[in-house]
Amino acid sequence: MLDLPGAVAADAPDSGVAAHYGSFNGEQRTLESGGGFVDLSHRDVLRVTGPDRLTWLHSLTTQHLEQLPPGRWTGVLVLSPQGHVEHAMTGYDDGESFWAHTEPGAGAALVTWLDRMRFMMRVEVADVTAEQAVAWRASKAVGADESAESWYAGYELVPRDQLATYAEAAGPACGLWAFEALRIARGEPRHGLDTDQRTIPNEAGWIGPAVHLEKGCYRGQETVARVHTLGRPPRRLTMLHLDGSENRLPARGTELRVGDRTVGFVGTSARHHELGPIALAMVKRNVDLGLTLDADGIPAAQEVLVDPEVGLHVRPKLR
Repeated sequence: MLDLPGAVAADAPDSGVAAHYGSFNGEQRTLESGGGFVDLSHRDVLRVTGPDRLTWLHSLTTQHLEQLPPGRWTGVLVLSPQGHVEHAMTGYDDGESFWAHTEPGAGAALVTWLDRMRFMMRVEVADVTAEQAVAWRASKAVGADESAESWYAGYELVPRDQLATYAEAAGPACGLWAFEALRIARGEPRHGLDTDQRTIPNEAGWIGPAVHLEKGCYRGQETVARVHTLGRPPRRLTMLHLDGSENRLPARGTELRVGDRTVGFVGTSARHHELGPIALAMVKRNVDLGLTLDADGIPAAQEVLVDPEVGLHVRPKLR
C-alpha cells in the first residue's frame, strides 16, 4: 500500500510497507483509540490443510491446538531438541485450514521443515504469500483482555487482490513505526529481531502466549519445563527506556554494556508518543535491575518484562 497518500517506505527487514504516512505520533494515537489499520503485507503467509492438521501441528509445536476454536488467533513456536526457538508463527484455524504468518523471508524455511515432518499424516503445507496478505486493524484488538494472549488480537488476512478495497473500508492507514512502538511497549518480541539462535521461550515471555505448559510432548519440551519449574532462564527480555537527548536509536544487535562488560544486546527500538524512545533487549538474568546500561553511548534504564527469578514461584516445597 505504498501508493497511499503520504506513504514513506520502511527499511529492511520491513521493506515493502509504509513506515509512516506523515505523522507516526498521530498514527500511534489513532491506533490506541481503536481506529485505523496497519499494512503488514511484507510478512510471509502459510496454509496447512487436511483433516489431521491440528492434531499434527499440536504434536510438533509448543501450542495446544487440538481444540483450538475456529477464528482464535494464537502464537506457535517450533523448538530445537535443546529448546531453542527455531520458528515462530501467529495463526488461526477457520475450520478447514490453519493459516499463519511469520517474519518476512522466514516462511519458506518453515514450510520446508513442516513438509518434511508430514510422514503419514493427512496434511498439506503451502506458502501462500503471493495470494494472502497480513493486516492489523485496531478495532479488532479493542476490548482484548490484558493477558499476553491479547498480543495476537487485531490480525487479519486479506486476499492481495483486495488490498485496495480493504484500505478504503478499514482506514485511516497507519504506518509500521506506530505499530512497532505499541508492540514494543506491550513487550511483544519479534523472532529473529529481539531474539537470537540461543533464545529459549522462557527468556522471551512466550510462556503463555505461545507455549502451553499442560499439553503433551513436543520437541524441546524438556528444556522449557525444567527452566519453568526448577531453574532460572539465563537471560531475560527487558524493555529499555532510552535517553532521548540524542536524536538516534541504537542499531539492532548493539551490545549492551556495564562498564567494560557485555551483558546483552538490543533488539528492536522505536519512538513511543508517550514513553519516548524505547527498545526491547535480551539481558543476562543476573544483571541488577537498577543498573543503567550503555547502548552504543545511549544510557538505557531497564523495565522488567520477564521476571529474573521466574521458576522460583513454582518450585516444589521439599521436606
